[in-house]
This record gives sequence, C-alpha cells and structure tokens, in this order.
Amino acid sequence: MARKKAQGDTKPSAKKSNQNRLSSAERSALFARRESAKVLRTILQGDARRQAVGSIKSLVYSPSVRNKRATFALVCQTLKYLPVIKDVFHTANVLSCKWKRQEELMYIILYDILFGQEALLAGDAEKFLLQKKDVLQAALAKLLVRKKVKHVSDLMTSYKISDLPKTRYARVNTLKMDVESALVEFKKQYEVCQDAVVPDLLIFPPRTDLHDHPLVKSGSVFLQGKASSMVAVALGPKPRWEVIDACAAPGNKTVHLAALMKGNGKIIACELNKERVKRLKDTVELAGATNVEVKHEDFLNMSPEDPAYSKVQAILLDPSCSGSGTVVDRLDHLLPSYTAESDVNRLEKLAAFQRKALEHALSFPAVERIVYSTCSINQVENEDVIKSVLPLASSYGFELTTIFPQWPRRGHPIFDGSQHVLRTDLIEDQEGFFIALFVRKCVSPPVRDVGNTLRAVQRRKKRKMNSFFLLRTLGLLL
Repeated sequence: MARKKAQGDTKPSAKKSNQNRLSSAERSALFARRESAKVLRTILQGDARRQAVGSIKSLVYSPSVRNKRATFALVCQTLKYLPVIKDVFHTANVLSCKWKRQEELMYIILYDILFGQEALLAGDAEKFLLQKKDVLQAALAKLLVRKKVKHVSDLMTSYKISDLPKTRYARVNTLKMDVESALVEFKKQYEVCQDAVVPDLLIFPPRTDLHDHPLVKSGSVFLQGKASSMVAVALGPKPRWEVIDACAAPGNKTVHLAALMKGNGKIIACELNKERVKRLKDTVELAGATNVEVKHEDFLNMSPEDPAYSKVQAILLDPSCSGSGTVVDRLDHLLPSYTAESDVNRLEKLAAFQRKALEHALSFPAVERIVYSTCSINQVENEDVIKSVLPLASSYGFELTTIFPQWPRRGHPIFDGSQHVLRTDLIEDQEGFFIALFVRKCVSPPVRDVGNTLRAVQRRKKRKMNSFFLLRTLGLLL
C-alpha cells in the first residue's frame, strides 16, 4: 500500500515538472485549447438540445475565460472545420473510449494538427493524436478523393462553409465618456468614423478586434451592431421617464436606454431566464447604469393595473425570436444545426409568444411609446405580428409612427401603414432586424366596461400559465 501511495504521489509532481519544461508559448497554447474545449462543449450541447445558454461570442468573452482572443479563434476555426474534422475521425477510427469522452478537446487538437499550429502542441492528448498523425492525414487525403476535390479550400466549399466578414460597430456609452473623446482615443490605433444614423455609434473595418481594448473592458464602449443600436434610439425615451425593457438580457439595449436618458428616470429590466439575469446584471454594472432595476420576472406576469407601473411611459419589447437576422454576428452559421430554412412549427410558436407580449405591452395605461423589434428576417415574426395587433392598438389610441425617415428599407406591404416600420437587410446591412414604433395619440386609453375588464383579467391569467411552458417548448428557458 505504501508503494502504491508513493507512486501516486509522484504523478502530480511529474506532471507539474513536465509543465514547467514547456515554453511560455506552449503553456499558453495548452491552456487555450482546454478553455476552448470547455466552451465548445457548452456550445455543442446547447445546439444539440436547441437550448443555447448564449451566443458563441458571449460564451467566449465571459469573465471565466482568461485567454479570450486565442479561445475565440480556436472555437470559431474548429467549428468552421468541424464537418471535416468529424469525417476525418470517422475514417481514421483512432479514438478509444477514453478520448471519445473528451471529444471536444480532440476536435480542437485535430484542427491544430491539420490546419493550425502544430509546433505548439504539448500535453498528453496532443501527444496521443500526434502519434496518429500519419493515419489522420491519410484519412483527410481519402476524404479529398471521396469529395472529388484537390485542396482543403475546395473541400470547405463542398461543405458550404465560408467566411462572412462584417463591419465592426462599437457604441460609445455616454454614461461614461463622450463620443469625441472615444474617437480621439480610437484614432490612435484604428481607422474609425462616426455613424450617420446613430450618433453614439462608431464604425471600424471588418475583423477589427476590440474585445481587449481598455475602453471596452471598462464599459465605456460596447460592441453592438448598428441595427441593434437603432432600437433604443427609435423608442426615444426622455430623461426622468419610467421605462420597461420587457425582455432585457443580455442588456445592451437596456444600458443604451439608460444612456439616452442620461442616467435619470427609471428603467425596469425584465428577464425570465435565470442564467441570463446574471448576464443582464453584469452588463448593467459594467455600464454604470444606476437607473436600471433588474427584475427576474416574466413580463407577461406584470399587471398593467399594478400601481408600481402606473407611471411607465415607454416599453421596449425585443422578445425571443428565431435570430435569423443575426446568424453572422452570433456565428450561428458555424453551428452543426444551422440551416438557412427555419422550422415552421417553431416560428409559429415564437410568433404566438411575440403577439401575446405585444398585446400585453399595449395594455399599460400610461404608456406613450412602444417599440417592437426582432433580429429576424421572417415575416411571420415581424409584419404578421404587427398586422394582428393593429385593431387592438387602435382601440388603445396607438398608431404606427415612422422611424428614421431617411432609411430606405421598409416593411413588406401586407397592411396599411407598413411604410412606417423598418427593416435592415441581411446582405445590404449585414444583419436583418425589424423595428416598429407605436405612439399613443390619445391622452388616455378608452374606458372599458366591467365585462371587458374581467375578460382581460382572465386572458392575463391564461397568459401567465402559458408563457412558461411555451418558452420551455421553444428551448428558450433553461
């Protein structure tokens, strides 16, 4: 027993000794591969269950990941080559049960062996695959022959995999600094200009990496797309207003509202998902948005008759959607489940939830402005939802109002007033958003009789029961 214990005691020290012999570059690469494998496992498991905890970017750039730049590059490149990597492993048949239990790490290492930085490979898993390098390269050669292509680049095309470069946008958080100061600071290192539509938005060339910039890490600047930044501006909240952000996480639009309100007034930021509530609170804290109150609550459960919401003047409703307009930004096109065609049944369920949420927003008595937005290109989530609520909106005194009048792309002409709503194009603008603004023209909503009031209460109770189960079914609630 003593001998076994002695042998066991030597293993950790031997392992530590081996790590001490690694160069700093090798050690950094070793840890980056293991951090990447953890992130990749979360991504692939969430994708398989259709219950993503967050986008690829949000997972990589979470506080728990230390080497963010290297991890982001490894995760993205491994996902990009994943169909090839899986086929190579299948053909080579080299993984034992032990290594199959660490398949995400195997994917990362094989990417480096075949397409990345083989020179920096160190570690037990790396040594195992390096010993199988000839077999793995032979499997890749067989794959080229089977696909009838000569080069790996041609092989990637056969898998319909491509790079989609995108202009980098960054929004200045005016709670912490002004736009001119941010421009001066960024111009020391980058080519940058100010956006003509959203004044606090800056434009950088594609592939500009700002994630580790001090202004981003301090919350003085947020990495946020142009269309996403247009949403809060469209709502146009005034300082000292009370505002509800109905589906707030991860919080970029929430803190943009806070900046537009100059840190005054009150923003009630609702989020149903517990994990996303934490992300929302982190965003609010980073931005220094002291006028934001985060509520872990279903927006559909918030009663318009509650005195706590009697002074709410504006609601931003950016409900859960298919995300079909942000596949490039979220990097969803790299996921195994990604397809250009959306699941019709899922879209119908999403649209039902979106319609209920918008109807609920319209029922708040003091609200003057409501913005409905999605990051979807699907008519069923956009114009169809707006068309379905127009009679109810009219009964409350609301009308659709034009936003960003000079913007050329408008809603599909399926109802009178479609010219008031706004679309961004997935190709022209590199992301597909939809934004509609309702403005109340009457001083107060029409008086409802007792029967209508009772029926409204019954409908809200039914919504409360259904919303949890609907989101669970859609994979939007963990």
